[in-house]
Amino acid sequence: MSLNLPNVLTWMRILAIPLFVGIFYFPPAWLSQSDQNLIATIIFTGAAVTDWLDGYLARALKQTSAFGAFLDPVADKLMVAAALIVLVHLSRLDALIAFIIIGREITISALREWMAQIGRGKGLAVSFLGKLKTTSQMAAIPLLLYHDRIGERFDPQVVGTWLIYLAAILTLWSMGYYLKVAIPQALKHG
Repeated sequence: MSLNLPNVLTWMRILAIPLFVGIFYFPPAWLSQSDQNLIATIIFTGAAVTDWLDGYLARALKQTSAFGAFLDPVADKLMVAAALIVLVHLSRLDALIAFIIIGREITISALREWMAQIGRGKGLAVSFLGKLKTTSQMAAIPLLLYHDRIGERFDPQVVGTWLIYLAAILTLWSMGYYLKVAIPQALKHG
């Protein structure tokens, strides 16, 4: 395992998950609900920024590694899954939406692993739909975490809910795309 700056940023995202979840278990005397919302939003947004940054730095500094390529998506999926579960717990997200998004991530990760084992890993590269899903999801989650109104007109919960529903639709659509690519391989190598 290579301990370079991109990998350190990825490990920081993973280590931030218990703090991110734990924020919502602090007693109200320590942190108000609004403070919990704000801190969790900052942690999640910081994780999203470091996700982009570690990939950029790995390429720019020529510090890409097989371990980093493995760990980066794991860190992303863990943080997103933790956020979705927290949002369900806080009654800000329907459990079905969380199940769709988390279930798709597990399914596609397993498919990618299997495709790599049969030498077809490149056939399941990230699609534009997958990127659009991720963008929608990464915009929705901080809004749902923040929850509190901003000014008199902007309700992050409403906007975040619309975006997470869009992410769920794109999740199913992109999963269909990946399955369409993988099923012929499954039939051939079954």
